[in-house]
Amino acid sequence: MTSRVETSKFAPGSAIDRPSATGPGPGWQPRYWAIFIGQALSLVGSALTQFVLLWWIADTTGSVAALASAGFAALLPQALLGPLGGTFADRYSRRLLMIGADAISALCMSALIALFLTGRIELWHVYAMMFIRSAMQAFQTPAAGSSTAMLVPSNFLPRAAGLNQTLLALMTIAAAPLGATAISVLPLGLALGIDVGTAVLGIIPLLIYRIPQPVTRPAGKTSLWAEFREGVHLVRDDPGLRRLYGLLGGVVLVIMPSATLVPLLVKEHFGGGVGEVALMEGLGGVGMLAGGIAMTMLARRPQMRWILWGLAVSCFSLALAGLMPGHLFWLALIWWAVSGITFVMGDAPLTALLQMTVPNHLQGRVLSLLSTIMGLAAPVGLAIATPLGELIGIRWLFVVMGLAGGCVSLLGFFSRPLLEINQIVAVVECAPHPLRDPARVE
Repeated sequence: MTSRVETSKFAPGSAIDRPSATGPGPGWQPRYWAIFIGQALSLVGSALTQFVLLWWIADTTGSVAALASAGFAALLPQALLGPLGGTFADRYSRRLLMIGADAISALCMSALIALFLTGRIELWHVYAMMFIRSAMQAFQTPAAGSSTAMLVPSNFLPRAAGLNQTLLALMTIAAAPLGATAISVLPLGLALGIDVGTAVLGIIPLLIYRIPQPVTRPAGKTSLWAEFREGVHLVRDDPGLRRLYGLLGGVVLVIMPSATLVPLLVKEHFGGGVGEVALMEGLGGVGMLAGGIAMTMLARRPQMRWILWGLAVSCFSLALAGLMPGHLFWLALIWWAVSGITFVMGDAPLTALLQMTVPNHLQGRVLSLLSTIMGLAAPVGLAIATPLGELIGIRWLFVVMGLAGGCVSLLGFFSRPLLEINQIVAVVECAPHPLRDPARVE
């Protein structure tokens, strides 16, 4: 799911009101599941909107550059504002940050809907909306991510990571066919209205339940920049985390443009339309769902080797999907699904590893630093991929990206500090979590 102190909605001092030394206390399930389901619905609406807008750009322009510009608008603000969002998540109410981000995104989407319905829409309007939504994600993502460890017991974190990946898979499965259906039966403006409704559904549980937050220091005692540097120093001074962040930045640099350019691959290389785009993204979501369910059921301790293999195989499978001839779209779909399965089997343990390794009062800043690194790497990757795609074609661009991403992932096996992060996690699992002490949480 992803400092003004908060308590739960229950009476102060009650057993469910604050985490214990080993977890959030009895009765944590209703609060966690209500917030999780609300955020799930909100994410499905956001994914549907992203599908609809990217298809509209691809169908209207047929340009790699136009889709790349959309990618810049959707990624760069989150990267630039990530340090501020992560510091806010550790300093102020994570719950209110999530509510505010959803509310502002919904209001801006309402303005975009009005432009579509009145026929006054222009390309820059869509870019502006993507820009604002990305800026809001800079605050919502670290707030939601750092909240998870305070909502569930530590032994549930691997399952929570699997559930989050299952949610992302369901979001991918639902967004593509729902988006294609909405485009076919509704004016595009009304199709985007689904996002506003799901945003409201995501806000409602946050109005009912409160999210425990560790008490660190009174807001205003130190500067925002000084607090953010605490998270930077934690990553910089730990050899394993430092190499992990560098490796993930490299993978994102070469592989992220594929998420933006899928509609063009289907349209230009496989000769498909919106239905085929929905089918490809939907099957990728089915693969992610299978991987997420597997990780939820296994709930195994995070293993760095497992993470590296998962990311590498996912990237190589994406290259194989692009390598398929235009008349073998069905085989490309299979490779796309395999890529989804293996991606989740690498990414879910990674999320749990960070949540179990990083102290909770620093998680907002540390997670936002990762978002910033990946967010800055993604536009650079798009800037490189755009002229390269124009030169070699969209098909071969996917092949090159997949091969490069797989090779970068395999480089992690040559780093001992990176592989030894598992030992840190093993120690954390066996020791009481200092940030779950009731004296430090309200």
